Amino acid sequence: MANHVLSLEVPTVMNTCILSIFDTSVYSELIPVSCPLLNITAPGFAYSVQIPVPPNFNESLTACDLKLQTENCGTSYTDIPDGIYIIKYSVEPSDIVFVEYNHLRITKALNRYNNILCRVDVADCDPLFRIKEKLEALRIIRMYLDAAKSKVEVCHEPQKGMSLYNYALKLLMKMDCVNC
Repeated sequence: MANHVLSLEVPTVMNTCILSIFDTSVYSELIPVSCPLLNITAPGFAYSVQIPVPPNFNESLTACDLKLQTENCGTSYTDIPDGIYIIKYSVEPSDIVFVEYNHLRITKALNRYNNILCRVDVADCDPLFRIKEKLEALRIIRMYLDAAKSKVEVCHEPQKGMSLYNYALKLLMKMDCVNC
């Protein structure tokens, strides 16, 4: 029996005002694709925003698209928060043909991480002990962020993932204050 195999990719992007999602589904030529819908629930919200999309879409969504921003859309771009996004994609019959993902957005945390890394005086030789300590601390923080994404997206343990994310963010803020 022919069927569609739905799949999405939600890459980590460094632009704080964009959520990028693209369709990596395999559509059967024997079945028409009708009513493709993308539903996204932002962190802290109980309802989803429904976005009609074409098959094989590649979307760069803004805070306006997600209904997180309601004024100055198209002229001013509000940052999209980090956290867990519930993303569901379906085609008709939507109660049978759908995929749902938990995506942990870590864009602001990664930007903070990269800004701290920029301030570390690294050269192309063996660094001083204090610089090695900073690099090791940053490596551990990055591993906490990676572990948080894995807990949310792969292990389906959102509370553990957010706990790890929050701990990594706390460590980043501590490093940021040390480097002020």
